[in-house]
Amino acid sequence: MTAPEPWPEVPSVLPQPGAGAERLETLVVDAAAGLGRLLQARGWTVVTAESCTGGAIARALTETAGSSAWFDRGLVTYSNAAKQELLGVRASTLQSHGAVSGETVTEMVLGALGGARDRLALAVTGVAGPDGGSPDKPVGTVWFGWALAGRVPLVRMHRVPGDRRQVRLRSALLALEQACALVTACPPSDGINRPKD
Repeated sequence: MTAPEPWPEVPSVLPQPGAGAERLETLVVDAAAGLGRLLQARGWTVVTAESCTGGAIARALTETAGSSAWFDRGLVTYSNAAKQELLGVRASTLQSHGAVSGETVTEMVLGALGGARDRLALAVTGVAGPDGGSPDKPVGTVWFGWALAGRVPLVRMHRVPGDRRQVRLRSALLALEQACALVTACPPSDGINRPKD
């Protein structure tokens, strides 16, 4: 069995600091439609595992007519129990690192990916506010994860600015835009065309 490869070098997408909520709504839907076109061209599907975004990513993905061709499922795992039951996040990970951590989002995105070879998975967990922040994890701390069969999960943390609605929308937008960049950078041999081990 070959070891997972890292993702191609792709610049990190940053939160959109200037856009208002209405503009962000439009940008999220546009990014979701763009991701759908990329996935359909490759014959891939996408699955989402969301916590702080509360299903905003899945909602945006299904705004596009015909999205059933490339959108597989969306899981909103808001509680720790849901993360464990639906995604296989370990209780020890949650106890040691908390729900808002790189360790937890890694287990979330791998749980969402499962064993599928033609599926892109993305996961988000964070502190949307206005409460729930701490000195080491202030409001706006959001962890993101992306996974594809045969590749090491990509995990990044961003401080996302704005009020609760803006944090959630900016996080959804960042997750989708980064997914677009990653899919674009992957060679055609990835996913379903990758030879079985």
